[in-house]
Amino acid sequence: MEAVGQATAFTAPARARRRPRLTSEAISWLQVGPLAFILIVFFALPTVLFLVVSFFDYDRTGIYPAFMLDNYREVLTTPATLRIYVSSLKFAFIVWAITLLLGFSIAHFLVFHVRSAAVRTVLFLLCAIPFWTSGIIRTIAWIPFLGRNGAFNQALIDLHLIDQPLEFLLFSPFAVCVTYVHLFTLLMIGPIANSLAKIDPALLEAARDAGASRWRTMVDVVIPLSKTGIALGSILVFTQVMGDFFVVKQMSGGQSASIVSALATEIQAMQYPPAAASAMLLVLFVAIMVAGMMRVVDVRKELVR
Repeated sequence: MEAVGQATAFTAPARARRRPRLTSEAISWLQVGPLAFILIVFFALPTVLFLVVSFFDYDRTGIYPAFMLDNYREVLTTPATLRIYVSSLKFAFIVWAITLLLGFSIAHFLVFHVRSAAVRTVLFLLCAIPFWTSGIIRTIAWIPFLGRNGAFNQALIDLHLIDQPLEFLLFSPFAVCVTYVHLFTLLMIGPIANSLAKIDPALLEAARDAGASRWRTMVDVVIPLSKTGIALGSILVFTQVMGDFFVVKQMSGGQSASIVSALATEIQAMQYPPAAASAMLLVLFVAIMVAGMMRVVDVRKELVR
C-alpha cells in the first residue's frame, strides 16, 4: 500500500504537467486549423488538380486521363509562348525597379524627414487613397489622360512643348509600365516604411559621428536594415505583375500579352491541359523567384523581431 501511494504521488505531478501541455497543443491546433483548412481547400487541392490535368491528353471534344509530357514540351518550345514569358518578365523587372526606387524614396521621406506622426499618417493615407477604388477603374482612368487627345498631350501642346500629340503614351509598353507603377508602388512603400521605422535613430547618429557621409550611411546602415521590407515589397510587386492580365490587355491595345492572358485564351478554347501546364510552370517560376528572395533575406526570422 505504501508503494502504491508513492507511485501515485510521483505520477500525479507528471499528469499535471502533461495536461497543460496537451491543452496548449489543442489550442494551437484550433488556432491554426481554420487557416490550414482554407489553404488546403482553396490552394493545395486546386494546385494538385491543375498538376494532374496538366499531364492529360485532349482534343476538340474533351480531355482524357493520361500521363504525357507533350503539354509541357509545347509550352517550353513554342516561340510564341517563350515571347510571352519574356514579355511578362520584362514588365515585371522594369516595374520592380521603378517601384523599388519610388517606394524606398517615399518611405525614407515619410520615416526620417517627417517629424510629426500625425502628418506622417496623413501622408501615408494619401498614398493609400487610390487603393480605395477598384484597380480596374484606376487602370481605365489612364486612358483619357494618356490618349492622343488626352489631358497630358493637350497640356504639352498648350505649353508649346510639342507640335503634335505623342503616339507612344497610350496602347504601348510605356502605358503598361506607367499603370503598373501606379497600381503597385504602395505595395513597396508599406513594407519598406515598416522596416525603416524599426531602425534605431542612434545608429544613424553613430554613423554620422564616425564621419560617414549620407551615401555611406544609406548604403552601410539604412539599406541593410531595411532589406526585409525590400524583399517583402519585391515579392508583392513581382507576383502581382506576373499574375496580371487586365492591365496588359487594356493598356497595350493588344500589342502585348501576358502569361495569364494566354491562359485565358487557352481556357476559352477549352484547351485545359495546356492551360494547366502553363499555370504550373508559372507557379513554379514565381515560387523559385520568391524562394531566391527568401534565401537572400530570411523574412520569417526578421518578422518575429
